Amino acid sequence: MPTLRRTSLMLVTSALAVSTTATVAQASPASASSVSFALRGNQAIAAPMVSARGWSRAHFGCLKRLWTRESNWNHRAHNRSSGAYGIPQALPGGKMASAGRDWRTNPRTQIRWGLGYIKQRYGSPCGAWAHFRSHGWY
Repeated sequence: MPTLRRTSLMLVTSALAVSTTATVAQASPASASSVSFALRGNQAIAAPMVSARGWSRAHFGCLKRLWTRESNWNHRAHNRSSGAYGIPQALPGGKMASAGRDWRTNPRTQIRWGLGYIKQRYGSPCGAWAHFRSHGWY
């Protein structure tokens, strides 16, 4: 029986791998620089903003990892110990007011500010992600 279970598990794992590969291939955009693929919530807001800056899908991947670690893309995320706020975890959060008065509640405003900050300080989301990986912050 253990052999049967192991074989079944291997078949299920293989089927999932094939299914995942097929889904990714279907979702791939025609242009390598496009970031328009199936996303939800605040990530769906950010994707066209990243493309509009001329950043690639790879840069969006770096941004996705960075802001997932920082706030899990929650526009109401608040770090009680540092005071950092929002999707990009701006410190202090009030800095985002330069992008709009609705910075506390509008994910689009937070993303706009965060992308500007990343461009100015690190050049690109992958530059910010590399800094985060080596220093633990960006």
